Amino acid sequence: MRVGILTSGGDAPGMNAAIRSCVRSLIHFGHQPIGIKRGFQGLVDQDFMEMNLRSVANIIHRGGTILKTSRFADFKLKKTRDQAFKNIKEQKIDRLIVIGGNGSYKGAKALFEEFDFISCGIPGTIDNDVEGTEETIGFDTALNTAIEAIDRIRDTANSHERLFIIEVMGRDNPDLPLAISVACGAEFPLIYKSEADIDKAHKKIKEGLKKGKKASIIIVAENDHNVIEKLQKSLKNEELDYRTSVLGHMQRGGAPSAKDRILASQMGYMAAENISSINKFSVVSKVRNEIEIIPFDKVVKSDGSKNKYYMKLNDVLSK
Repeated sequence: MRVGILTSGGDAPGMNAAIRSCVRSLIHFGHQPIGIKRGFQGLVDQDFMEMNLRSVANIIHRGGTILKTSRFADFKLKKTRDQAFKNIKEQKIDRLIVIGGNGSYKGAKALFEEFDFISCGIPGTIDNDVEGTEETIGFDTALNTAIEAIDRIRDTANSHERLFIIEVMGRDNPDLPLAISVACGAEFPLIYKSEADIDKAHKKIKEGLKKGKKASIIIVAENDHNVIEKLQKSLKNEELDYRTSVLGHMQRGGAPSAKDRILASQMGYMAAENISSINKFSVVSKVRNEIEIIPFDKVVKSDGSKNKYYMKLNDVLSK
């Protein structure tokens, strides 16, 4: 088979490790890997290249993606998908491996529903928000990057007896900010953007002040400046100095952790091993600590219990 490989959406540390594993495993199983540059846009622009063992040499430790990536909004248009499929047929590509998050899965799903073209999805996103898998490629690295930065900020917070409001990624899914909050011993994670949470955060800060605690860390999910402004306003009358710090895209970059390199390698191998036998759009998932292939229509959505557990854990340990 000729198997296309693309990375789509936001980049995540470990994508290169997944590409490497896909390419070398596909060759091992007798297939020809075809790299597609810049995600689904590459399908339309015909940005294809045949890959071999040397194409992925010395990339397992590198962040980002050698295939580049993009958020290609035009793929939502039927005429764009028609052109993409025409190019797929001209290149005689039999299957596609898509490394990315929910948006990437939607693109692969559309190709299957409209053209009966079969793809295999590999979950690569720092947000850990892909349904049906316990962990996504890039999550562990982003978590550790944020922890290292916040540990440094806490040193300053303690030295100056300040409150730090720290904005992290994870706007649409609370997994990353909640995990960061627990791992950093933050006083409170503001993730649900409600007045009740702001009041609760303020109350917790005041309780800490009464106990003589003058340095605190509040974690806020990205781009919720309204929450930050409201929290700052609520703190205005307190005898506490505060600063705001935005970690931003530094959480996406950098060398992937050992955990992400191994997860990406396992998932790439699983996709390559099963690419010829799947008969519908399927995804590689980590379920009960096992790597397996699941048909997309069998993917089970999260019940939110993990997030409730994180909130409870954070509330108890941050007193």
